[in-house]
Amino acid sequence: MNPPMNTSSSAVPDSTLQSQAAVASTHIPATRRLYWSIRREFWEHRSIYAAPLAAAAIFLSGFLIALPHHMHGVRTLDQAHQVLDTPYELAAGLIMGTAFIVGIFYSLDALYGERRDRSILFWKSLPVSDLTTVLSKLTIPLIVLPLLSFAIAVATQFVMLLLGSVVLLGSGLNVDALWAQMSFFHMSLMLLYHIVTVHGLWYAPLYGWLLLVSAWAPGAPFIWAFLPPFVVWGLEKIVFQTSHFLAMLRYRLTGPEPSSAAAPHGTVMEIISALTLAQFLSTPGLWIGLIVAAAFLFAAVRLRRYRGPI
Repeated sequence: MNPPMNTSSSAVPDSTLQSQAAVASTHIPATRRLYWSIRREFWEHRSIYAAPLAAAAIFLSGFLIALPHHMHGVRTLDQAHQVLDTPYELAAGLIMGTAFIVGIFYSLDALYGERRDRSILFWKSLPVSDLTTVLSKLTIPLIVLPLLSFAIAVATQFVMLLLGSVVLLGSGLNVDALWAQMSFFHMSLMLLYHIVTVHGLWYAPLYGWLLLVSAWAPGAPFIWAFLPPFVVWGLEKIVFQTSHFLAMLRYRLTGPEPSSAAAPHGTVMEIISALTLAQFLSTPGLWIGLIVAAAFLFAAVRLRRYRGPI
């Protein structure tokens, strides 16, 4: 007669795993746990940096091919500035837009993916709290992607200015004067300000909502994220014949406008710089959005704590 098998060593209760994780977490600083959680996202989601880099490479290739044609016949610095100014803004817009799209799809899959592939059981056994995990996933679209897109955009614009300078050398123009007229450093600061304020703080409730849906959705998180706003807009339009909800969404996506009446008639960079930091911080929509984002974040943390694999 065979002795009864001892199954206690092969199956570890969830309470034991959670107690071991809690004991281990007391020896690791919270900032270090957050840091390694963010690094984990880089390891698992290469699109975070691959997609903006690919967008920059494609734009640079097209710019290099079209540059000799556009520079043909340029004889003054003003003409050179006009030729380079539009591609500068297009490059930054393309890279930021790519990072924004990556942030949307990343947020939708951040918490849903670990439930789908059942890796949530492994991650919950580690000494990392649900709050740290959700914060690390929010940090990617809110901080990491904007700063990464800024660095890639600035590097792309710098290469574009170098290529334009090489082409202009044959025209006998003063390349130093071109660099001074383009105000590369000033434009980079304006771009950084725009990315930190709009693509970071202003979009916080958007990413918070996507993470909340990612933590709750039983399937197809993309549909669950965009169907409720569509239904709300449709009901408001049918019942009240108004579009206030749609206007609010458009306001959240486009960002606050500067109070200066002359700014909207300038370039994109001039419009961005017209919105001073004081005006941005005094915008009620900013603080309302941050409060809403905090509520979404709290709900996502609670959901991850109790939600299991799909």
